[in-house]
Amino acid sequence: MGKIFKFEKDVDTDQIIASQYLLFPTIDEMKSHTFESLDSTFAAAVQPGDFVVADENFGCGSSREQAPSVLKALGVKAVIAKSFARIFYRNSINIGMPVIVSKELHDAVAAGDDMELDLEKGEITANGKTYPCTKLPAKMQEILDQGGLIASLNKED
Repeated sequence: MGKIFKFEKDVDTDQIIASQYLLFPTIDEMKSHTFESLDSTFAAAVQPGDFVVADENFGCGSSREQAPSVLKALGVKAVIAKSFARIFYRNSINIGMPVIVSKELHDAVAAGDDMELDLEKGEITANGKTYPCTKLPAKMQEILDQGGLIASLNKED
């Protein structure tokens, strides 16, 4: 069970982590600036196991891998959106951040609501209702469990 942090459509990677913070040498130094232009309290308020819920086209813009990395570093359990920018989706899988498509959730919940995600069943429960979402294939779940595609490939050697 985690708390929802809700965002609208077309959230770009510069809004997730602004380019001036890419000069910091580590993700740990960057993470306190996550969503700074959209919600200045996000980095301080988010707790491990919380969720980002967004409308369409989440993660559009540049191809910076730091965008999903700061979310993962803050303990965000998954990003759930109606749709994702392709490069953000791929970067998230590479680093082991679950990115889940749910067409219904965003319009049915509010910021601060609690929700539960069952990746195995492809279900989200919030406010006493269950919503369908991406049901990950076993291989994809294995990749995420190992910390992402890069970590998974390194373990196969």
